[in-house]
Amino acid sequence: MAAKDELGRHGEDVAVEYLQRCGLVVLDRNWRCREGELDVVCVQGERLVVCEVKTRSCTRFGEPAEAVTPRKAVKVRRAAQAWLAARGVGWTEVRFDVVAVVVEPGRPTTLQHFEAAF
Repeated sequence: MAAKDELGRHGEDVAVEYLQRCGLVVLDRNWRCREGELDVVCVQGERLVVCEVKTRSCTRFGEPAEAVTPRKAVKVRRAAQAWLAARGVGWTEVRFDVVAVVVEPGRPTTLQHFEAAF
């Protein structure tokens, strides 16, 4: 596995642990379809929460959450529609979050959770 892939996987693991501690129930990870990929799909009460996880090893070139562009948000929304259809879920409230993780060597891992980010 490439170092970038390992970093991303580690960031997703950190994000999932955090989300579970916050009371969210994880339904899916790395769900793929023609429209793209959903990093983490959770429920919080009656609400479906789709989390885009961005992990970086430093912030020299910007914060991880800045990588969620309007174009990326559209792709995630389309993939979420496909997930709902594949699971046979009718109308439900959906929130789109971003979880930004920075894993800088020699420093504590940091995490920021942006609810309803897009």
